[in-house]
Amino acid sequence: MFEDRKKSPLQIERAKYQPNLPMALLGAVQVKAGEPTESASDQVAIKTLFPNTYGKPIVEFIPGEAKEYPAVNVGVILSGGQAPGGHNVICGLYDGLKRINRDSKLYGFLGGPSGLTDHKYKELTGDIIDRYRNSGGFDMIGSGRTKLEEEWQFDKGAEICKRLGITAIVIIGGDDSNTNACILAEYYAAKNIDIKVIGCPKTIDGDLKNKNIEISFGFDTASKVYSELIGNIQRDANSAKKYWHFIRLMGRSASHITLECALQTHPNVCIISEEVEAKNWSLADVVNLIVDSVVRRAEKGDNFGTVLVPEGLLEFVPEMKALIAELNDLLAGNNEFKMLQTDADKYSYVLKALSSRNASVFETLPLFIAKQLTMDRDAHGNVQVSLIETEKMLIEMVRKRLSILRENGQYKGKFASLSHFFGYEGRCAFPSNFDADYCYSLGFNASILVAEGMTGYMSTIRNTYYSSEKWIAGGVPIVSMMNIERRNGKNVPVIKKALVNLDDAPFRCLEALRPSWSGANDTFAYPGPVQFFGPTEVCDRRVRTLYLETEARDGEDAVKG
Repeated sequence: MFEDRKKSPLQIERAKYQPNLPMALLGAVQVKAGEPTESASDQVAIKTLFPNTYGKPIVEFIPGEAKEYPAVNVGVILSGGQAPGGHNVICGLYDGLKRINRDSKLYGFLGGPSGLTDHKYKELTGDIIDRYRNSGGFDMIGSGRTKLEEEWQFDKGAEICKRLGITAIVIIGGDDSNTNACILAEYYAAKNIDIKVIGCPKTIDGDLKNKNIEISFGFDTASKVYSELIGNIQRDANSAKKYWHFIRLMGRSASHITLECALQTHPNVCIISEEVEAKNWSLADVVNLIVDSVVRRAEKGDNFGTVLVPEGLLEFVPEMKALIAELNDLLAGNNEFKMLQTDADKYSYVLKALSSRNASVFETLPLFIAKQLTMDRDAHGNVQVSLIETEKMLIEMVRKRLSILRENGQYKGKFASLSHFFGYEGRCAFPSNFDADYCYSLGFNASILVAEGMTGYMSTIRNTYYSSEKWIAGGVPIVSMMNIERRNGKNVPVIKKALVNLDDAPFRCLEALRPSWSGANDTFAYPGPVQFFGPTEVCDRRVRTLYLETEARDGEDAVKG
């Protein structure tokens, strides 16, 4: 009577999907090399740190004549937080290696980079690979956040690679993970160790992008999942007509997710962290922006709406940025603070230790936010932004401001609120058709970078707004994305994060549309769930930011054509 299904109908059907590849990867390829590259900035310092991998050219794969490649053993690592499509990168890598030479082998290091140093691995066979095609999650081999930064780690990695005959490692991760890949590639090259290192651009945050990386994998799916949820909430708000929904969206530093979701759903208020910093807005300015929309809508009898808030907002508000910076310096490794037992003692300690200006800001914060700002720091010694309930703080501050306006007769509406944080809901979803194709192509492309003996490169697929036959496959030297940043009191080389550029088309579009959204309730958009089967304009549509960037680059006619 009751059927025990190990797989859902969608799992079964998605496993049958054959991802599309760029035209150049469908047959034999040859390498087309460009001009030598330089780092994003700090060229002298970066070249000194990476003498063996600096200055390599960007490469593009174009159709060529068939040639034989020797079998190669490759290790693959999933690093950092999950993103839809990670499994397809591994599937594409496996299929590419087998096409190059059927005797090639792929090993998965388990639990992230620590699998390399702890020698925990498994061979990924065809049976294993087939179980995970087009699926969400990172559970094939697991992931982790261990940093590959020290020589003993590199040497332990070389040990297991030698034992397994591995001559290339593919690291699938974000900016920090690919920074580690770059450092690892340089170390092995300097030591003449025959292990090549290739990276793949993963992060739903969207902050790993530049002129050669148009979009990081997982961003398309995650932003569509969040937009569905926001649309559902807006439909509920427009039906019940009684709640203001404050929705915080994942994105450790950059506001790309928030911007994209706003363009898809048309909320009443959308805060962009980079705009707050550029325009030197105070926390009061942000609150007043929200209050203005609440009051305007209440005047029409609409006591409901939606507010989108980026996860990293507080670090971009000038007075909060200064406070957080001082807190990071004060609390990093502070054993005296850690010994304090009560929240009251901790609050008092911090208040006395802060400079007068930052202490004044600290005192204005709701106690629960003050507590969250003093919790344990992350691996870089910084406040853990994802743990700060910024949306709840804004609700409290908006409520206080509205109370003052009510006393002055300037507000007569009702303010009831609900808070939400959308993060994990989008990280392991079934990859969209775009991410399924894009990730598979990134992995397949990485196999060719490996076969051609390249190291210190990131697998890249460009021209991604268009259909896959127009995609351009190749690789970019990771070191070309590097700059020097100060972390934990030291100057270190890292991949430069891509924040929202206020001069680019996506933000300018948002800026033009927001005034019409602020006081209205008939502009809500309802994207609905990610679609896998049906009309291409529904199933294969690209995110709005990619459309707008391509339109600005290639012209409106080219994009619409």
